[in-house]
Amino acid sequence: MSDSDFEILDERFSSCIRLSAQVERLYTGCHWAEGPVYVPAGRYLLWSDIPNNRVLRWDETSNAVSVFLQPAQFANGHTLDRQGRVVRCEHGSRSVTRTEHDGTVATLVSHYKGKRLNSPNDVIVKSDGSVWFTDPTYGIDTDYEGHAAEPEIGACNVCCLDSQTGECDVVADDFVRPNGLAFSPDEQSIYIVDSGVTHLSGGPRHIRKFELSPGCELRGGQVFASCESGMFDGLRVDRQGRLWAGAADGVHCYDPDGTLLGKVKTPEPVANVEFGGPQRNQLFICGTTSLLTVRLPVSGARTI
Repeated sequence: MSDSDFEILDERFSSCIRLSAQVERLYTGCHWAEGPVYVPAGRYLLWSDIPNNRVLRWDETSNAVSVFLQPAQFANGHTLDRQGRVVRCEHGSRSVTRTEHDGTVATLVSHYKGKRLNSPNDVIVKSDGSVWFTDPTYGIDTDYEGHAAEPEIGACNVCCLDSQTGECDVVADDFVRPNGLAFSPDEQSIYIVDSGVTHLSGGPRHIRKFELSPGCELRGGQVFASCESGMFDGLRVDRQGRLWAGAADGVHCYDPDGTLLGKVKTPEPVANVEFGGPQRNQLFICGTTSLLTVRLPVSGARTI
């Protein structure tokens, strides 16, 4: 381990970082920072402070942080669709919503087969417009991250909302607690975290990789990587297909072949990450209480 903010475990990681770069703290004061999304049209980053029931906004032009939305339905994960609209997972409403360009909010999905979802956690949108999200029970387990309630579905699933039919389908039902998810740059694969160790002793703390078929169908599901420091939570993919995943000791970077290349070391556990900035080479990191950032010589995969 070096004295820098990086730990190189494979020489290939050297091309992903600059040892002179430092992890900077942009803001602190959150109770549980999560769900960052960079909005290029406005040059700002949104992220959730779930227990405080608010969404915060960091302005790239002024470095100022302000409250973007409060109350915020205990929002968690965010993403952009291909039209640049913000799609949000809400623990409080137990739904996935979309904020239109005029500011109105539309509910995309709140039920599966007539039963309320658990508490949508993280979300991504495919180029065909389909909305993929995870639905663990974290937001209904207690009142800390939402409203305590009994689950109606009786399982924690990975779901897909078909953009053509508007139907919500379960695409994977063998997770203990599905969490973060990300497509490969070519959308041939999807990576999904299972953080079931939070609810099951010795439970999963890994990332699984599935192959995508046309429509809302998955194949495979083998374990891609296991976490040896806490557990994985949110993740993002760069243009070369490397995974950047939050863990207890920082952000872990994996080659597409499954090799752990190295780590971005942080002063607190990481929940989620996002690539942003004009060149998408600024890695934003949601620590437990803080929003952190570091600049890299690699760029995040394009999402819009």
